[in-house]
Amino acid sequence: MITDFKGKTAVLTGAGSGFGLECARIAAQRGMNVVLVDIQPDALAAAEKEIQALGARTLARRIDVSQPAVMDLLAQHVKEEFGAPHFVFNNAGVGAGGLIWENSVKDWEWVLGVNLWGVINGVRGFTPMMLEEARRNPAYQGHIVNTASMAGLLTPPNMGIYNVSKHAVVALTETLYQDLRLVTDQISASVLCPYFVATGISHSERNRPDAQPAGEMTASQRISQAQTDKAVTSGKVSAAEVAHKVFEAIEHDQFYIYSHPKALGNVKSRTDAILATQNPPDPFAERPEIGEGLRAALRGQP
Repeated sequence: MITDFKGKTAVLTGAGSGFGLECARIAAQRGMNVVLVDIQPDALAAAEKEIQALGARTLARRIDVSQPAVMDLLAQHVKEEFGAPHFVFNNAGVGAGGLIWENSVKDWEWVLGVNLWGVINGVRGFTPMMLEEARRNPAYQGHIVNTASMAGLLTPPNMGIYNVSKHAVVALTETLYQDLRLVTDQISASVLCPYFVATGISHSERNRPDAQPAGEMTASQRISQAQTDKAVTSGKVSAAEVAHKVFEAIEHDQFYIYSHPKALGNVKSRTDAILATQNPPDPFAERPEIGEGLRAALRGQP
């Protein structure tokens, strides 16, 4: 856990908007050095200008987090500029929906590249130097937060590719937490599992690389996009509120971070079914009209 943030260093991917930018603002306000990583040049430049105006020393890098060599180079630059970071927020993410058999290979490569490999690359790049610093300095404290989703604890239909990526992040982070506990008391980890919060992820196609082009959207993908847009824009919890929960978790060494604790009822239903060897429960049991509408829309399309 970290209780004194002043003079410490935070590395944040997806820092140009959403949770990443809000956490960068808090980090700057608490006197941290802030490393901003994003793939959107305009958003990154604006974030850097804002965070510098708050008085923070900054390092901004336009990076595709799915690329291991580039993330390794980022880790090297951070170490040269600030030393081992104290807070690493592997937050960059993209969204894609549709029936699971309709996702193309390029869809899978893109979503898993950012959502999963981005986290893998951040953990591989920064954890060793954090452990090295912990061995050198008994006063050092570090914390790694990986952004998953409630979709990492549930399996909502028509968004399988996203579910797979986020379940993997939950598993990775739980294992990271346990592995760290084996070797140190100075570094810990948390996983952020937000529900629908307005962050810009529902429009992540704008950042899709040319090497992984999207094909024409299927009917199920168009339906998923529309439902996600509606859910995100009607969300009542802000990204800023979630960012404060992230820092509270770091201070109290809290592993699971939720934006919408009430959504855990569905997690319990799923877990109960697993333990009882039952088939997966109806994900729309509490909101049957949504399930009925989705079923009708999908069956009514060619």
